[in-house]
Order: sequence, then structure tokens, then C-alpha cells
Amino acid sequence: MPPSPSSHTAEPAPQSIHISKLGLLGVFLLAFGLSFVIFPSPPWVSVLWLVPVAVAYWMLRVRTVVDAEGLHVRRTFSSETIGWDRVTGFRFPKNGWAHAELTDGTERTLPVVTFGRLPQIAEASGGRITDPYAVADRVERERREQERTEKDAAVTERTAATDPDRATESDPDAD
Repeated sequence: MPPSPSSHTAEPAPQSIHISKLGLLGVFLLAFGLSFVIFPSPPWVSVLWLVPVAVAYWMLRVRTVVDAEGLHVRRTFSSETIGWDRVTGFRFPKNGWAHAELTDGTERTLPVVTFGRLPQIAEASGGRITDPYAVADRVERERREQERTEKDAAVTERTAATDPDRATESDPDAD
């Protein structure tokens, strides 16, 4: 259940998870390499130009946008909006993109979403999805704080055992 919004709670910013534009450099290199095959060949071979064009279109098209309302999925030839009320969970296969498990028992592939993107999804979902990295960081911080407290207590006990006068002087409740 997401936390209740209040007047001082910032609206979560939508997160667009997409393929990096740097990948277009690879498409350019593909087109450059194809030019050595296409130019000296018969005119019908020029249909090979469609390969880098199709790859660039796919790279620019596919994405998953996560916001407070739900998941907005753009695939190569279709789009879909999935509300948070329809999502029961996520499945992250070892290879490939995440799958959203829906209330009707079906799954939808979420383009470009991997386990490493969970912090972005958690931030944009408005608390509907928990960030496992943040939970792990909080547990680790609490563990370190507990160790520090125990260490300070051990030092205080050691000081009291070796020099009882000094321990009582520094203890304000000893009077």
C-alpha cells in the first residue's frame, strides 16, 4: 500500500527507461559498413539501408515510462498503459527484460527494464514498489550503528573496570 500523500510530499517524477542514445553510434557504424556493400552492388541491394533504419527506429521507439498512475509501455508497433491496480508484481528473468505480472494472471514484458532499474521504478511509483537496494542500505546502516553502540559500551565498561574514579567523574548520573 503506498503512503498517504500530504501537502509537503513531492509528487514522484515520471521515469523514462529507454535504450541509450549512444547506441545510435552503432547504428551509424552499421550503415557505414553497409555502404561498402551497397554502393558497388546492383540497385536492388540498396534495400539493405532498411536494416540500420529499422534498428534506429526500434532503439528510439521502445521504452517503459513509470509514473504515479502506472506503467506506459511502448513496443516497436504498439503501446499500452498498465495501471498500478492491475500490477501484482514483477518477474526478472536471468536474461531479458522484466515482466509485469497482472491481476488477470497474464504477464506483460516491460521493454528495457532490468533488475538494476528498480530504484528508478521505486522512485517513480510513489511507494508502490520498494527499492531493494535502499532496504539493504538501511539494514547495513542499522547494523553498523548497532556495532558502534556495542563498541562504545564495551569501551565504557573497560574504562570503568580499569579506572573506577575516572568512570564516575565522567558519569553525570553518579551523584
